[in-house]
Amino acid sequence: EGTFHAGDRRVGFFELAARLAAGVPAGSPHPMDCTAEGTFGATIPNGCHVAEVEIDPETGAVDVVAYTTVDDAGRIVDHASVQGQVQGGVMQGVGQALGERAVYDSETGQLLTGSFLDYPMPRADWMQGIRCGEHNVPTKSNALGAKGIGESGTSGALPAVMNAVLSALRPAGVQQFDMPATPHRVWRALLAARAA
Repeated sequence: EGTFHAGDRRVGFFELAARLAAGVPAGSPHPMDCTAEGTFGATIPNGCHVAEVEIDPETGAVDVVAYTTVDDAGRIVDHASVQGQVQGGVMQGVGQALGERAVYDSETGQLLTGSFLDYPMPRADWMQGIRCGEHNVPTKSNALGAKGIGESGTSGALPAVMNAVLSALRPAGVQQFDMPATPHRVWRALLAARAA
């Protein structure tokens, strides 16, 4: 059971609720009832993500050497939380772009990539750093002026990383390349382009 406390004074949540409700006339709302009203509309956050990659032509390993974001999340209350959400989302997107691939047996339907031996977990050493910038334009759809930010990192990372990978592969003759950019798949694309 939780308590409110200040110094050596304490009161339990239920005890406080009972004390407050003791003098309330029947049919009246409880003093601890919370209500909020507001008019909220859709918000449209936006941003730009740019990735720079280097590819080892002998192994197909992709190294994300630079990553920059500029996001519009409207009015920001806690910059550290926003930056953390963007960085976490970017790592999730980089993980999907560079490694996530669900493979099933074509005859049995059995998942073949069901463990972290076959399906990678994004790791911090996949990237050398993320620079996060802000260009905030408060929205008029809510009183705070805030927009969403939680999925911007993931949404921006997928095309940013894959466009960078294709840009790096294009001079070698690769014209199309789909996710994931695992070292084996990149290496095979380079071999196929050399053979053509």
